[in-house]
Amino acid sequence: MDQHISQRNLPLLLTKARETIISQFRPILKHYGLTEQQWRGLRGLFEEGRGEPCYLCECCEILSPSMTGILKRLGEMGLISREPMQGDKRRVLISLTTKSEQLSREIIPLVQHQYHLIEQAWGPDLISQIYNDIESLIERSNVKVKPVQLPVRST
Repeated sequence: MDQHISQRNLPLLLTKARETIISQFRPILKHYGLTEQQWRGLRGLFEEGRGEPCYLCECCEILSPSMTGILKRLGEMGLISREPMQGDKRRVLISLTTKSEQLSREIIPLVQHQYHLIEQAWGPDLISQIYNDIESLIERSNVKVKPVQLPVRST
């Protein structure tokens, strides 16, 4: 095959960058028996307080079917509670439990220290640049990019 795409593989580079970062935190999560997705859900609750599952999906960038399983496991671990909403029993609010609040008091200082170690190793300028570039990219997500016109496929 003689075809070549001249642009670098941006989605792959972003995936590699994500792996570079998350690998710094994975030992902490593993130590406490949490998956990355479970931690994202818990951190969303630590930072935002209680919320509906759809809100957690949005703030954690986790699809609803995956969030359903994550919340089920977090519930089984005693880390979240579910409470029906007043006026609409079909809707529920997800909250932290005493157990997850204790867990947060153990994990959060370790996560903060790991961020400090990353900044020491890579330098504050690079970390600041990464944050700025990512935030700039996200801000541009509301700018519509015209999609390429797809050819009609023969069957």
